[in-house]
Amino acid sequence: MANAQIGTPCPRFAAGSTIVEPQDRYSSNGVLRLDLTYQTRVDSNGNTLYCFTTSDGNQSPTLHVLPGDQLIINFKNGLPPAQSSNSHHAMAGMVVTGSASNACGAVVMDDTSVNIHYHGTNTSPVCHQDEVIRTLVNAGQSFQYDLTFPTDEPPGLYWYHPHVHGIAEAAVQGGASGAIVVEGIQNVNAAVAGLPSRIIVIRDNPVPGNPTAGGLVPSWDLSVNYAPIAYPNYAPVIAPMKPLEKQFWRVVNASADSILDLQLRYDGKIQPVQIVALDGVPTGSQDGTTPGAAITANDVLLPPAGRAEFIITGPGTTVKDAELITMNIDTGPDGDDDPQRPLIAIKTSLTAPEPPLTIPAASKVVGHAVRFAGLEKAQVTTTRKLYFSEVLSDPTDPNSPTNFFITVNGATPALFNPNNPPAIVTQQGSVEDWTIENRTLENHEFHMHQIHFLLLARNGNAASNGQYLDMVQIPYWSGEGPYPSVTVRMDFRGPDVGEFVYHCHILGHEDNGMMAIIQVNP
Repeated sequence: MANAQIGTPCPRFAAGSTIVEPQDRYSSNGVLRLDLTYQTRVDSNGNTLYCFTTSDGNQSPTLHVLPGDQLIINFKNGLPPAQSSNSHHAMAGMVVTGSASNACGAVVMDDTSVNIHYHGTNTSPVCHQDEVIRTLVNAGQSFQYDLTFPTDEPPGLYWYHPHVHGIAEAAVQGGASGAIVVEGIQNVNAAVAGLPSRIIVIRDNPVPGNPTAGGLVPSWDLSVNYAPIAYPNYAPVIAPMKPLEKQFWRVVNASADSILDLQLRYDGKIQPVQIVALDGVPTGSQDGTTPGAAITANDVLLPPAGRAEFIITGPGTTVKDAELITMNIDTGPDGDDDPQRPLIAIKTSLTAPEPPLTIPAASKVVGHAVRFAGLEKAQVTTTRKLYFSEVLSDPTDPNSPTNFFITVNGATPALFNPNNPPAIVTQQGSVEDWTIENRTLENHEFHMHQIHFLLLARNGNAASNGQYLDMVQIPYWSGEGPYPSVTVRMDFRGPDVGEFVYHCHILGHEDNGMMAIIQVNP
C-alpha cells in the first residue's frame, strides 16, 4: 500500500496521495466467505483508530455479492481486554440482553464491544445475521455472521460498520467501515455497463488539537479511502483519469457525524452528474415498469450513512483545476460545522491507469427483481407521527451533556436502552405512512433498519423526486413556525420480522439516546 504504514494495524495514507481502491472480495457459487478481525491503534495525533482486517492484512474490503448470495464472516475481536477504569460511557457494564437466555454473543457490554451492521440490506434482524440490539463480541471473542441477501435485493451500494449503542460514533470515526456492492445494476441502467468504476468511502475523524469549530474550522476532519483531508490545508486525494472519460463513482458517506453535499467543479464551473442510484436502489426503477433512469444533478446531498452512485465525465486537457468538493452545510445553530472543502482532485493523462470495470462477468446473469412493486399505490394500514427532540441532561447547567430522543407522538420521550420495550409494534404485510418532525435547532438524519422507505413529502409538500431510501435528512427548526418534517411510506410487506431499530444516523446523537425499537410480528 503506497504511502501507507506497512505492517501497522489500520494503516492510513498520506495527505494528497493517489486514491487507492479497497480490496475487492467476490462471492463464488453463491457464497462469500471471509475472515475479519477487529483491530485498533492510536495514531500520531492521538486519535484511536479501528478497522476490520482480512486474514491477508487488508483492511475494510469491499464485499461483492449477488442477490440471493450467502455472506459468512468468521469474525474475531482482536482488541486488547477492557480495563475497568476505561468504562467512560453510560452503557459500559450493562447487561444488554435482558437475560443470558437471549444473549447474542457476550452478555455484558464493555469498551471493547463490537458488532457489525449491514446497512441498508434487507437481511434478517436475528442473531448471527443483521441484529444490533443484543449482539456483542468482546475482546478476544470470536463470532460467526451467516446472512443471506434476498433474491430481490436492489443492485447497488450498501456498507457495513459497528453498531454498539454508546460507542458506535468512536468506532465509525476510527475508520471501521467498508462498502458492500450488490451486483447487477447494469441490468437496471445499461448506461453504467462497462464503465470504469471507483468505490469512494468518505469517513470523518476528530481534528488534531481539537480546535474550536466554526467558520473554516470543521467539527470533524474528513478522509477519502483512508487518505486525510485535514484542516487547515485540505489536501485532496488524487484521482487519475483519461481526458473526457466517463466513470461510475460509487460513494459511501461512512462518516459518523458529517453531512456532505458533493459537487463536481472544473475551473470553478459546476459539472452536472448523472445519479444512477441512491441508498442502494437504482433511480427511476422501483415500480418495475421501466428500466432505471438517471437523475441529472448539480450536487448530491449525502447524510451520514447515505450512498450515491453517479456517472461523471472527466475534464478535458485544457481544464487546470478539476475537483469533487463538499459544499458548506448549514446544520443549524446547535449543529456541527461542515464547511466547504475539496475531496478529490482529478488529474488527466492519456496513460492514466483504469480503475476496475463496473461489471464483473459473474454478475451478468442477474435479472432485476422488483422489491417495491406497487408500494406507491398500496393501501396504507397505519399513519404515525414521530419527532426528534433534545434537552440538556441538567437544565440548570448549560454545559451538561445533551440527551437526544426520537419519540412517537403522544409517548414520553425516553433515552434508548436495549432493554426498552418496542416503541412501535406492527405486523408483517402492513404499509405505513410516517411523518417525522425535527423539533430541534440542528439537523437530524433518519435511518430505518431492515427496510427502505418511499419519500413522499417534505414539509407537507410532495417530493419532486420521490425515491426509495434508507436515509433522509430533516433540517433544523428555526425556533418559529411549523416544525420541518418528512413523510415516508414504510414497506413491511417483506420477509423481515422481529425487533430492529430506527434512529438518527448522526452517531453522536444515536449514542446519546436518539434511537428506538420497532417490533414486526409475523
